[in-house]
Amino acid sequence: MDELQKKSSMIKAEAGRLGFDSCGISRAEFLAEDSRYLKDWLLKGYQGSMDYMNNHADKRTDPRVLVPGARSVISVLLNYYPAKGQTTPDAPVLSKYAYGEDYHPVIRSRLKKLLRYIQESITPVNGRAFTDSAPVLDRAWAARAGLGWIGKNTNLISPESGSFFFIGSLIVDIPLAYDRAIQDFCGDCNRCIRACPTQAIVSPRVLDARRCISYLTIENKGEIGQEYRDKLINRVFGCDICQDVCPWNRKAVPAKTAEFEPLPGLLEMTRDDWHRMDEQQYETLFKKSAVKRARFSGIKRNLGSIAQALPGQSL
Repeated sequence: MDELQKKSSMIKAEAGRLGFDSCGISRAEFLAEDSRYLKDWLLKGYQGSMDYMNNHADKRTDPRVLVPGARSVISVLLNYYPAKGQTTPDAPVLSKYAYGEDYHPVIRSRLKKLLRYIQESITPVNGRAFTDSAPVLDRAWAARAGLGWIGKNTNLISPESGSFFFIGSLIVDIPLAYDRAIQDFCGDCNRCIRACPTQAIVSPRVLDARRCISYLTIENKGEIGQEYRDKLINRVFGCDICQDVCPWNRKAVPAKTAEFEPLPGLLEMTRDDWHRMDEQQYETLFKKSAVKRARFSGIKRNLGSIAQALPGQSL
């Protein structure tokens, strides 16, 4: 084993000790193909009101611009698949990733520990940790690091565990041994495309966010269009439909991360509980949750849209 392979093996072993489920490494370089895709996606307006997607295109597709001197991108996966789901059949549906605490601080904290380990136990290093919170194409880097492939629903799919995991990236200024991308195993399957209620997956691996239930219930700041209200299928925050139908998620196993355990009382909330929730209750329940991204006003808007789509049901 040469020196770079030894360093990479030590990093992966430490990532495992820190609780990450997978770790892969790729060379920090310009993502030419992803750059072309991003430009086309933006030109078609698929980003909707997410204006921030128009910013920092150079940083999104070249980590050397974001982190001067970058040589390597260390990608990690952290499972969030819950052991159980919501217990009331007619309760507004919450995306599984939002059952527990907000993943951003959880992953960033572990990545910073990994960076400190490299600094103290392997070699002097400078770097930055990211997880879905800066102009970094986490899925693209994880795919290049061999942790999975980009599925037709645009999610990263791991052949070992499916797609119910968070992705983190650690961009560092040291060379390492690099992993290889793996084969795309979606084949002829198009269950995710057929299952999407709003036809947001306009073609394999192309998502029109303006139609996506996750966008409509979280990122969208305006009213939800009437044409989508009867297609929300009781979703109040996010959507898992394209993942739930994916055959690869038959391999999903419950997460072991304590922070991702469901918030107390959340899964037992009834439809009435949701609709009667006031702002103080919302702030208390979702104090550490990613649900706060939608704000109380957004959740109330979503609940109202669900109510209009389900006439005849008492609130």
